[in-house]
Amino acid sequence: MLLLKNCYYVATFDEKDTELKNVDILIEGNRISKIGKNFNIESNYTVQAIDCSNLVILPGLVNTHHHFFQVLTRNYPPVQNAKLFDWLVNLYKVWKNIDEEAIYYSSLIVLAELLKTGCTLTSDNHYLYPEGITEIFDIQLEAAKKLGIRTALTRGSMTMGESEGGLPPDSICQDTDTVIKDSLRVIEKFHKKEELAMRRVILGPCSPFNVAESTLTESEKLARSYGVRLHTHLAETLDEERYCLERYGVRPLKYMEKLNWLGEDVFYAHGIWFNDEEMKILAETKTGVSHNPSSNMRLGSGIARVKEMLEMGIPVSLAVDGSSSNDTSDMLGEVRTCMLLQRIKYGHDALSARDALKVATRGGAKMLGFDKLGMIKEGFGADLIGINIKDFQYAGSLSDPLAAIVFTGYNHNVDLNIVNGKITVAKGRVVGIDEEELVEKVNEISLNLIKKANA
Repeated sequence: MLLLKNCYYVATFDEKDTELKNVDILIEGNRISKIGKNFNIESNYTVQAIDCSNLVILPGLVNTHHHFFQVLTRNYPPVQNAKLFDWLVNLYKVWKNIDEEAIYYSSLIVLAELLKTGCTLTSDNHYLYPEGITEIFDIQLEAAKKLGIRTALTRGSMTMGESEGGLPPDSICQDTDTVIKDSLRVIEKFHKKEELAMRRVILGPCSPFNVAESTLTESEKLARSYGVRLHTHLAETLDEERYCLERYGVRPLKYMEKLNWLGEDVFYAHGIWFNDEEMKILAETKTGVSHNPSSNMRLGSGIARVKEMLEMGIPVSLAVDGSSSNDTSDMLGEVRTCMLLQRIKYGHDALSARDALKVATRGGAKMLGFDKLGMIKEGFGADLIGINIKDFQYAGSLSDPLAAIVFTGYNHNVDLNIVNGKITVAKGRVVGIDEEELVEKVNEISLNLIKKANA
């Protein structure tokens, strides 16, 4: 049992957007039990009390799109100034050599970075499968289990390599039958339907320009037969739009609509270049968009119409995207970028700090199918974060403690992270790992991969 004592400020993000001062939060097991003051706790319970008198407490942030393995090529010189298609072609030369060790340690450090910056639930889209490596999903979950983070990973895939007009080398692609067979395996082995499941599975063929139509069709059938969600990249760049028009004769969303990829169980990464008609279709079908502002800026892809999407009722969540296109896994920093980027497109009041945080909490939890997360509410899952608002970087901002964590600050690390009722970050440090040792290991793997690619 955890007792968060005298919380300086609590943003619940409940249906009324309730915000509280100087309250306690009692956590029993993996749920929030009580919110208030002076709880009568039976003496036979062991209670761990945490002083939160300096902390702003809010629901854990939810990251709905990532590529963990890309942390190994952060800041890679050949792609620092490249647009998406050129960026991919150059990086495939490095990524094609990843192995099980690279997958495990890249997952571990990304998940740790996400936890340190306020994420409690994350997705991932691992789409490349080098020859001889099959159980990638299992390796990623091993890392997640070690750190205690909640996951809804996608079984990604690419099935259309260079020989079939796609961008990736054939050596990191699979055929549709192999993809569907392993997708079935991971669903039956790992997907949990309970409302506070620690592990869920999503099917995520990568994109229209590296996945065969059969992969998209068979993935859709399998996902809906098991009640799991569907995810892919869509409408990220104008190059993708031209590719779909030339190859399929239609725009990207029309192509996906033809394959039955619309609905509340479908969400797309990026969604920058949807036109007015397509926006209406997304709204009518409640098809979601995972917004990746830093990545979109980094690659010069464009600015998604998030303000309009929210006004139209299109489900929107937030994500950091791959660590080679961001190049961080800074979840709290992404909230700030989300807010500021919409103001560039729509003006000074386009998105407030609270709007951006709501997208990153309630929006993400709902998009990944977790109806009992994304709010601080009695009976909801105990996924919470705490940020020390009395820190140097927030001085002078206490007139609005919640907005302060978005508008101000230069270090987006949280002081406290609780996932499923268990502490995963304490006083800014990830529980259960040697952070410095992990950094050294990842640097070693990264440099070896790059050296091999350049040999």
